[in-house]
Amino acid sequence: MQRSKAYKASAEKIDKDKVYSPLDAVKLAKETSTTKYDATVEVAFRLGIDPRKADQIVRGTVNLPNGTGKTARVLVFANGERAEAARAAGAEYVGSDDMIEKVAGGWLDFDSVVATPDLMGKVGRLGKILGPRGLMPNPKTGTVTMDTGKAVSDIKGGKIEFRNDKHANLHFIIGKTSFSDAALVENYGAALDEVLRLKPAASKGRFLLKATMTTTMGPGIPLDFSKTRNLMEDDAS
Repeated sequence: MQRSKAYKASAEKIDKDKVYSPLDAVKLAKETSTTKYDATVEVAFRLGIDPRKADQIVRGTVNLPNGTGKTARVLVFANGERAEAARAAGAEYVGSDDMIEKVAGGWLDFDSVVATPDLMGKVGRLGKILGPRGLMPNPKTGTVTMDTGKAVSDIKGGKIEFRNDKHANLHFIIGKTSFSDAALVENYGAALDEVLRLKPAASKGRFLLKATMTTTMGPGIPLDFSKTRNLMEDDAS
């Protein structure tokens, strides 16, 4: 892939033989961002799991203390009072059969999906559309619930979902380059704690193998994932 001059110049600022503390990685991510807009800051982990085995899947949610910097567009499948509660909480799209048919027809102009349990029989038919995009409602992530108002509020407030892919990689966002260093580091720490908590009992050996921080269109920064305390400290070096 052809890289821009800006990307190459940014990549030269990163020592690929070094792993950076969370704070140093955040600073470097901002410095090496190549976009003119407020880029998203992301973290990717390579996990020591076998993604083919159901008992080693890593999937969860976390409420980022400083939000994501992005206003998520929420679709809620619900009727009656549950639909009204979702609208009151700020859901952009609310409905049942009408919205199910719309999604089945190829409409995907939303970022998160919530459903009440009574509609999951119908929503389940959208599995081939929503599943590959990580949008399928799931009780484990709080997106299949009767409390639609709380689910929408959580998502709007900075709740993110994550799940490993078929290559044992796990991606999640921690905010925007406009965030303060402290806000990004705090968000990273919250996500890291939850990922570590979710280590499958069936996974043996090292759980985290590699970590990288990056921005939209920016180069990857090797991240010291072994640092789980005092995250606001610079590298000793």
